[in-house]
Amino acid sequence: MRWDAALPAIDLATLGLGVVFVVLAAIVRGYSGFGFSLLAITAMSLIMPPSAIVPSLYMLELAAGVHLLPGVWKDIHWRSIRPLLVGSLAGTPIGVWLLANIPAAPMQVALGPLMLLAVALLWQGYALKTMPGPAASVTTGAASGLLNGAYGIAGPPVILFYFSSPAGTVAGRASLIAYFIGTDVIGMPMLAYSGLVTWETFIRALFFLPAMLAGVWVGARSFKTADPATFRKIVLIVLIVLAVLAVMTAGQGLAAIRR
Repeated sequence: MRWDAALPAIDLATLGLGVVFVVLAAIVRGYSGFGFSLLAITAMSLIMPPSAIVPSLYMLELAAGVHLLPGVWKDIHWRSIRPLLVGSLAGTPIGVWLLANIPAAPMQVALGPLMLLAVALLWQGYALKTMPGPAASVTTGAASGLLNGAYGIAGPPVILFYFSSPAGTVAGRASLIAYFIGTDVIGMPMLAYSGLVTWETFIRALFFLPAMLAGVWVGARSFKTADPATFRKIVLIVLIVLAVLAVMTAGQGLAAIRR
């Protein structure tokens, strides 16, 4: 199979724009530990069909996590990762069912304001005095899995879980990277079962892989010199952007339904 057979029939300028989108989303991922999927999918859907690019970006998300993992291994809060993944494993199939049976756009409209409310609480200094226990961790993981299955957005509950906890910015970022590898491993078989993981999607992922790796490298190097307070503010700003993008994406979906 020729490489260009798996790429959209678009001009080089548009394909170059896609590379820029991937690099920028990867910089955010490398710096904060999250945000690649929603940023990249929202931007790339402007120039490529979502059905063609989403599985490929899912692969890139997994590759980004594996690339970052060795550098954060010693900082991961493993005790919290396990119950979160147990919850995610339970919640993801429910989210997939919701995606198959309930229009996603109305649920996404509700998701955005909830994310903004949570960001407002964190911005005002809301914080937990101790790490959540097993029950709260499993519940958070279930909510994350549900969102991952329904929207492809696993991050918000777990991001708030770590950045409102006493784990700290370094451990929180490292744990998010490890957790998202776990959710990707859980979700990939579901994509494969639905027929979305093909040779073509693999080739698309390989095409954008150098851009993703370059962006992740830049973002990870920037984190090494980041002030914890500044990092926290940037994380909250990224969450606000993601919330707005979720609402905008939902609005487009509602408009399409009305047509």
